[in-house]
Amino acid sequence: MGKLVIKDLWASAQSTEILKGINLEIDSNEVVALMGPNGSGKSTLAYVIMGHPAYKVTKGEIYYNDVNILELTTDERARLGLFLAMQNPYEINGVTNRDFIKQALDKRQTEKSRIVSYYKFAVKLDKAIEELKMDKDLADRYVNESFSGGEKKKNEILQMKMLEPSFSILDEIDSGLDVDAVRIVSENINELKEKNNMGLVVISHYHRLYEYIKPTRVVVLINGKIVKEGDSSLMDYIDKFGFDSIKKEAGIVDEVTLLETCAFKGAK
Repeated sequence: MGKLVIKDLWASAQSTEILKGINLEIDSNEVVALMGPNGSGKSTLAYVIMGHPAYKVTKGEIYYNDVNILELTTDERARLGLFLAMQNPYEINGVTNRDFIKQALDKRQTEKSRIVSYYKFAVKLDKAIEELKMDKDLADRYVNESFSGGEKKKNEILQMKMLEPSFSILDEIDSGLDVDAVRIVSENINELKEKNNMGLVVISHYHRLYEYIKPTRVVVLINGKIVKEGDSSLMDYIDKFGFDSIKKEAGIVDEVTLLETCAFKGAK
């Protein structure tokens, strides 16, 4: 269980400001759908929460269970209970899935419990692979190497099931998955959410995922700012009218539109 609190968060990458004053609170067992057009800062927010070194926080605070996680390394944030299922998972040559997950779990355990728990770990891993309908040999293949897009996404959820975080961010976990795989992955996510009272941030452009993982709240991010929040009915509105209507409502003018307007006025 845990609560994530983001206060006036500003962040940049390569001197370009991407997040511009994010304020957001997410309680345990809450499911927040983070929506917005491409380039709005959704993935950046996910990476900043987890401490990706490519992003620099220029202002603001992030607390998880009253701990200022901006003072922690990425692995320390993970041990605190945070987890990110990445949009584009990395390949790690020479390290098997089994060893990768076991080492991650070992960081949370004493030397004695590591030895005692290995059999339980192996049983749990086999069970998780079966529940995700993954090939059994994936446990002993190098992490994500020669995996299909769908296998990589299932592998992210396999890691989540084994680590059992208290708060997870799913960054387009449905991309690369077929219809059946989306259902299987969603069922496993929902099961873990209920089991551990896990908080969730779900980033996706597709309504199908949200039919399985039902949001308790929808947050719309545009141009690095939260411009609208609402219940699940906001998703239906976006699905019908797109983000342009929300931009208009928020008084947001795209740079291209602004240049066209200025050019038109100049011509007059």
